[in-house]
Amino acid sequence: MPIEKHPDFQEELKYLDFILSFLKIHHKRLLATKAILTKELSKGIGDPKDDSSDPYISMLINTQLSDTLEEKLEKIEHAHKKPYFARVDFTEDGSKNREKLYIGKMCVLDDKNFKPYIIDWRAPIANLYYEGRLGKAHYVCPDGKIYGEIHLKRQYTIEEGKLRNILDIDITTNDEFLQAFLSANADNRLKDIVSTIQVEQNRIIRADMWKPLIVQGVAGSGKTTIALHRIAYLIYNYDKDFVPENYMIIAPNKLFLNYISEVLPELGVNRVKQTTFEEFAFEVLERKIKLKDVNNTLSLLVNLKDEKQKNIIVEALKFKTSKEFWDILDKYLKQVEYNLIPDESFKIGKIELFSHNEINELFLKNYSDLPFAKRLNEIKKHLQNRAKLKKDELIEKLNKICDVEISKIKNSILDLKERQAKITETYNKRDELIGKVNDFVKSGASNYIKHIKIKTAFEYYDEFLLSDMFKENALNYISNDAYEYLISTYIENKKSDLFEYEDLAPLLYIKYKTLGLSEKIKVKHIVIDEAQDFSVLQLHVLKNIIKDSSFTILGDLNQGIHYYRGVRNWNDIKELVFNNTANYLTLEQTYRTSIEIMDVANKVISYLKESEIQLAKPVIRHGDKVQIKKVNSYKDVVENIASDLEALKNSNIKSIAIIGKTLEECKEIHKMLKIKGYKFSLITGNEKDYSSKLVVVPSYLSKGLEFDAVYIPNASSSLYQNNELDIKLLYVALTRPLHKLCIYSIGEVCDMLKFVSCN
Repeated sequence: MPIEKHPDFQEELKYLDFILSFLKIHHKRLLATKAILTKELSKGIGDPKDDSSDPYISMLINTQLSDTLEEKLEKIEHAHKKPYFARVDFTEDGSKNREKLYIGKMCVLDDKNFKPYIIDWRAPIANLYYEGRLGKAHYVCPDGKIYGEIHLKRQYTIEEGKLRNILDIDITTNDEFLQAFLSANADNRLKDIVSTIQVEQNRIIRADMWKPLIVQGVAGSGKTTIALHRIAYLIYNYDKDFVPENYMIIAPNKLFLNYISEVLPELGVNRVKQTTFEEFAFEVLERKIKLKDVNNTLSLLVNLKDEKQKNIIVEALKFKTSKEFWDILDKYLKQVEYNLIPDESFKIGKIELFSHNEINELFLKNYSDLPFAKRLNEIKKHLQNRAKLKKDELIEKLNKICDVEISKIKNSILDLKERQAKITETYNKRDELIGKVNDFVKSGASNYIKHIKIKTAFEYYDEFLLSDMFKENALNYISNDAYEYLISTYIENKKSDLFEYEDLAPLLYIKYKTLGLSEKIKVKHIVIDEAQDFSVLQLHVLKNIIKDSSFTILGDLNQGIHYYRGVRNWNDIKELVFNNTANYLTLEQTYRTSIEIMDVANKVISYLKESEIQLAKPVIRHGDKVQIKKVNSYKDVVENIASDLEALKNSNIKSIAIIGKTLEECKEIHKMLKIKGYKFSLITGNEKDYSSKLVVVPSYLSKGLEFDAVYIPNASSSLYQNNELDIKLLYVALTRPLHKLCIYSIGEVCDMLKFVSCN
């Protein structure tokens, strides 16, 4: 039905015009206020010699106000294009007032009575749109459950301030709206999900902040965008308790961070900490170390032909990132802890103020929950207090000894000159001893503590790995070959002052246990995306070092390409890291790819035949049938792709990825494309920016990304073997496209794709 035929078209048009006019007026007011603040700030803080802090404080306040205004202006500018996307008519039980609730990305209030013209999608009442049905319904707010009736649910398509479509619905999200969203290209989808959030996604976004949340979601289920919307939701609802800087997103690489960088501002959220695990590790260690490429091991395993050596490497790394490894590390740190306090009492002269046993008990029991360095600081306070308490007693004792000596001198020495000299000498000796007591009170505790050496995390780690204790314990879990590989690799890296990605978690743990964390780290909620590639040890370390933080962990075991270190089963994380306190939710629906593409990907991942494998359920969206084209060389592949690119020039296909298995394969294809004049960007993993619409990218770096069209240049049996790593790499590549998938094979097609027809 044409939009003009909708019975409420004129009413809706009138409301949209009113909102746009209101926003325009509000925008002008904010600009005027900003101009006044800018003028105030330009005056500076006055005479730097002025003792008064008022000008400085005034400038700080004005700067903060200016920043807030800048954010509001940015939100209003976005709202001009699409101020709201839905409406719910709701009557609360016991009321006769039918509220028309317009829902958008920001809250817009009447200046006079603060009545909302638009409700923020994150507000509790907005949940009526996401989960309510026509008829009896309720929502949960700080006052409890509010019951009532939904009379109408409506969705809008508004583009550049123009009303394009109106749909009345009685399901969570209308299929027609969802289909329109899914048919969009990759550029828009990441930003516009808020209007099409599904029930299972909504429950993840609004889940309890203080209960750890683990989400297993299939490829294309919206994990990344759900994670970002969850942060936006938490910031909105916990704004009195936390600031945006208290939230941290840990992403797989900087390329991925750049890919999502525009989404949080679109959601009205700025200043959230966005980092990778290695960057966070450098911050905790307070030192940027030389790190081997994060994908170094994966590249090695992909290219290694020697199966025996491959198995040794995998065995070594699985152990290095395991619960057993951290148990041995804990055992080592216990030894360090028990031997740290020297076998010396705290005394002045021959007077014992604190015995070794008393000091050791303070260190091992009273302050056992603190890092070693902080324990010593607390013990130092005890020593100082005991010394102060003893000070008067010692000085009084010295005075009494002195008085007795003086009395003896007076009674035993008759010569006046000799007697006076002896008395002076006695007083001087007393004063010297009192001076020593005073000096001891001032610095005795510090001198005692400074002789207790706490090494750096790097020194302890080196000592740990090269110890007989580690070897003896490690060989209970791994073969001698795996142990030798682990140690020889570490020693070889050490020559160049290099570390591997898998070294970071134990180094962080040692730093946390021994020296503690910098006060600068004030994280309260951590979101980890692509968490299937995190090890049990990594998650255990994060949980320990940021004790009061809550967690949202999202991943897909099907895409666990770093299987030699990553999660094998989410139950391990629930049990070993969170002591079975975590909520576990799944996302089985995929919204990215067509039924035809997802059917191929599901059949490929089924080759793993593991109980943890979760097959994706695609939404009803059909596309072209997937076929494989057999060719003779990469030259033929590039010729075919070049021909396709010409045909796609006037289509809706805007972002295109050629996803090779290895970086070497990608380099070869990129070189050929460059010769033909095509400007594709080669993704190597070192990029900080993600801007090109045309990319050539290795499969392991494409995880988490999506493109309108994907080309797999070679799915031959010589390149993709029937093993866990190759199956997962192929699955990742197959699940990146939104609309178009083209597969080529140079020679015989790999086992996993033999069911696909060739032409």
